[in-house]
Amino acid sequence: MRSGCSKGLVMKRLAMIAAAALTLAACATPTPYQPLTTKGGTTGGYSEVKVTNNRFRVTFAGNTLTSRETVERYLLFRAAEVTLSEGADWFEIADRHTDHQSRTYYDSDPFGYGYGAFWRPTWVYVGRGRYVRTIDPWGPGPFWPRDFSSETVTKFEASAEIIVGKGPKPANDPAAFDAHEVVKNLGPNIVRPPAA
Repeated sequence: MRSGCSKGLVMKRLAMIAAAALTLAACATPTPYQPLTTKGGTTGGYSEVKVTNNRFRVTFAGNTLTSRETVERYLLFRAAEVTLSEGADWFEIADRHTDHQSRTYYDSDPFGYGYGAFWRPTWVYVGRGRYVRTIDPWGPGPFWPRDFSSETVTKFEASAEIIVGKGPKPANDPAAFDAHEVVKNLGPNIVRPPAA
């Protein structure tokens, strides 16, 4: 009777692991250059707001697999596209920020005792090698603690306020960019979502 319960518990855990793996596989790619999306598939993307006739706030948000460099490159590319869509030739970055949000996840051995089987008191401490360890009076014992791995993931979001203008870009202004050159130079490195 007891072996049937433990087999059922193992099967439930395997099913949960398989479901989690499929969910992770669905979003296991960096954010492509796409309009901002918060649901389904790969999240993140660009957005912009017109502040005045020649001023815009442009944003690009990446997921946890998108590097800071990629997020900032996509922001510049979007700023150039917005500039050209307004019939302008250059843009100046008036204000620019890159923010990050980090989360740490703790994962236990899926085939161990786990906290989900039933409630019981435990003591948690950080061991060597960035592992969170527990001492469980009903588990392996204080001399053989269970290991938990931890992983910290970071999402980056870059935003800028740009001023767009027509004609040649202002000379000797390091914050001004020729939109045509930006699109030409960054365009080959822009990864777009796969065609549906």
